[in-house]
Amino acid sequence: MKLFWKIILILFVLGALDIGRYFIYPNIDDLKKVRPVPTAFMEYRQSQWADENRDMDITQKWVSMDQISSNIIKAVLIGEDDGFYHHDGFNVKGMENAIERSIKKGTLAGGSTISQQLSKNLYLSPSKNPVRKIKEAIITWRIEKTLSKRRILEIYLNVAEWGDGIFGIEAASRHYYHKSAKNLTADEASRLAAVLPNPIKYNPKGSQPYVKNRARIILKTMKRRGVIQSIYKEVMTPTKEEKSTETNTSLESLFDGAANDSAMEKNEPSMTEPSVFMKDEGNVTQ
Repeated sequence: MKLFWKIILILFVLGALDIGRYFIYPNIDDLKKVRPVPTAFMEYRQSQWADENRDMDITQKWVSMDQISSNIIKAVLIGEDDGFYHHDGFNVKGMENAIERSIKKGTLAGGSTISQQLSKNLYLSPSKNPVRKIKEAIITWRIEKTLSKRRILEIYLNVAEWGDGIFGIEAASRHYYHKSAKNLTADEASRLAAVLPNPIKYNPKGSQPYVKNRARIILKTMKRRGVIQSIYKEVMTPTKEEKSTETNTSLESLFDGAANDSAMEKNEPSMTEPSVFMKDEGNVTQ
C-alpha cells in the first residue's frame, strides 16, 4: 500500500513540475522580435501529413501590421474576439456561453480568446485535455503580461491556419484572392474571418451556408460600426519599442470609417499573380 501512495506522490510531483515549468518556459520576451515560425501547431500538421503519407508543405509568409488591411483586422477581431482590447487574455463571459452551448448541443464549443488561441498554436498541441488547458492558461497570462495587444494580434494573424497547409493572412490572401493582405476588401476579409473556427472544413470562397451567414454577420457589424472605435486603439498603437523596429501607418489612416471601406472595395487594385509557395525568410522582425 505504501508503494502505491509513493507512486501517486511521484506522479503528482512530476505532473506539477510539467505544468509549473510553463511559468518560465518558453521565453515569451523573444516574441517581441522573433518570428515564431514554425509553430507547434504547424509541426503538428506536418506530423499528421506524414502519418497520412501526404506530400504537403507549409505555406506562410510574415507581414507586419502596416502590411495588413484594416478590413481583415476588424473582421478577425469581430469574429474571433470582440473584447480583445479590454480583457487580460481570458473572456469569462465567452467561456460561460461556450459551456452553455456545449451542454445544450452535447458537443465541445469554443470560447477561447485570440491570446489563448495563440498560446496553443505557438507552444502546445490541439488536445483538449485539462492539463493542456492549464498550460495554455499559464502561457496566455504570460503573453498578455509581456506583449502589447498589437504584437499579439500581429503574431496571431501571421500564424493562424486558413486552410490545409495555409498559415498566416498573407498566404491566405494570396491563395484565395491572389492579392496581398494589404489589399483585402471588407467582403473578402469577412469571409476569411468566418472560416477561422474550422479552416479545414470551410472555404472562404465556398457556398457553405455557415460561411455565408457568419461572413454576412461580420460584414454587417463592420459596416454598422464604421468609424474608429476604442476597441482598435490599443491594438493599432505601436509601443516605443515597436516604433523603432518598423514603420507603422497611423490609427486614423487604418480605421477611417465605413466610407473608406466602400472606397477600398470600389477602387481595389486587381492582382493577377497566382498563389505561390511562400517560405518565411529569417526569424527576426526587420
